[in-house]
Amino acid sequence: MNALGAIATTADTTVPAATVPVATAPAATAPADTGARTPEAAGVITGARERIDDLDGRIIGLVQERMAVSAVIQRERIGSGGRRVNLSREMEILGHYREQLGRPGTALAMTLLELCRGRV
Repeated sequence: MNALGAIATTADTTVPAATVPVATAPAATAPADTGARTPEAAGVITGARERIDDLDGRIIGLVQERMAVSAVIQRERIGSGGRRVNLSREMEILGHYREQLGRPGTALAMTLLELCRGRV
């Protein structure tokens, strides 16, 4: 039986799934997965990738939090008769990201601003 409880079949014969080869994912530390040429380097890369995955999760959470805070600001600004977007504030944010991260920081800030404009 396979994972769904079905029997695997071949051309004319029904074969219990236990005898059908199942592909499995290779070990995470295998050099082929990391591009490394030694097991030691593969271990370092695997650990660093886990750290990056953790950081990415935290960054995504912070972006989602930023989006929620931005929605509050937009709602209040619109509710008081203002515009949804404050271009001078956006220019300030773009400058800050550019100063801290260089030219690619500007692109990152533009993406964040686009995500945070949302729909109010």
